[in-house]
Amino acid sequence: MDVYSGFSRARRIQDIEVSQIIRIVADANALRKQGRDVILLAAGEPDFPTPDNVKLAAIDAILSNQTRYTALDGTPALKAAIQEKFRRENGLSFALNEISVGPGAKQVLYNVLMATLDQDDEVILTTPCWTSYLDMIRIAGGVPVTCPCAEDTAFLLTPEKLEAAITPRTRWLLLNSPSNPTGAVYDGGALKALAEVLRRHPHVGVICDDIYEHLVYDDARFVTMAAVCPDLRDRTVTINGVSKSYSMTGWRMGFAGAPQPIIAAMAVVQSQSSSNPCSISQAAAAQALSGPQDVLAERRAVFCNRRSIVVDALNAMQGIHCLLPKGAFYAFASCQGLLDLPQVRAKGITTDSELCHYILHEHEVAIVPGSCFALPGFFRISYAASDDNLKTAMARLAKAVSQLVA
Repeated sequence: MDVYSGFSRARRIQDIEVSQIIRIVADANALRKQGRDVILLAAGEPDFPTPDNVKLAAIDAILSNQTRYTALDGTPALKAAIQEKFRRENGLSFALNEISVGPGAKQVLYNVLMATLDQDDEVILTTPCWTSYLDMIRIAGGVPVTCPCAEDTAFLLTPEKLEAAITPRTRWLLLNSPSNPTGAVYDGGALKALAEVLRRHPHVGVICDDIYEHLVYDDARFVTMAAVCPDLRDRTVTINGVSKSYSMTGWRMGFAGAPQPIIAAMAVVQSQSSSNPCSISQAAAAQALSGPQDVLAERRAVFCNRRSIVVDALNAMQGIHCLLPKGAFYAFASCQGLLDLPQVRAKGITTDSELCHYILHEHEVAIVPGSCFALPGFFRISYAASDDNLKTAMARLAKAVSQLVA
């Protein structure tokens, strides 16, 4: 029998693979199936359950037969809940036709990029950044323009770097605050400084990925560009969702507020791809946004304590240094000091990827190398895990380091 051999990937995904984070999680789960006691600190997923009131709203939606197609980009009830959330929490006013709902904040961002980028349009990113940003821009035909942001600026973009990165082809600046993977948070002053640059370049819009909005610590306060600089509202897309704050990753529910022409263009993309989001998830998300909000502060306090467990332990290890993150639930630690030690290099570990592979396979803790986020010499730990698991994982990591430096 002849075997068809004519398949080849489309050029737009020729050099793109499944997320390395997904591959690390799959590797860790394969070890678990072998009976290994692997602690998974690689995924960006809260370990808390979805709140009961949200689950009950979904059950009620099923029992009342809310199981048919909905409006393309969100039910009126969910859009009204999102509209009120933006007003209540962010001081932003959006008409219902300036709101889009999609199956996950990732899909919403993808819709924005597909709807607005022409071939070789540029999108400015701060690095380190969530790895999917780079590939989504490329699939949409755009060019990611990375602005490396180091520890000495707390991983924040400076106005000078933004100015230098803008060209006539620049379409968007994409900001993620609080940040995955660093936990960096832009305050009002930092956003206003960036806005001063953007005002000189009216062809550049801003996409704000605010998915970790409710996870800020100490004296940090969440703000977003359209609220801090309302004169930029007409060229700003504000993206959010319920996955991180309400532990609803599997429900796949994200949303955006933006000028109506952008929302309409996003609807075209969604109409020819996923179509409407899940009706049951929409009912659950409406309850999450409009129901009791006590869970947000309660879980934020738990994450804050977990942050201390991880960061304190990391900074006690030889060759490891970790800034205290102001938001999200990640610790982004430098391991370059460890990798530069001759005794470590002599053991065949010279990169962050090799270090993370060693830690997973020899010490049963799954973490993500910084090279995955476009900054080698670091690794990311998710502290969205129980206190006991975090303490055990940090003990294993300390043992791994001590064996390397011996």
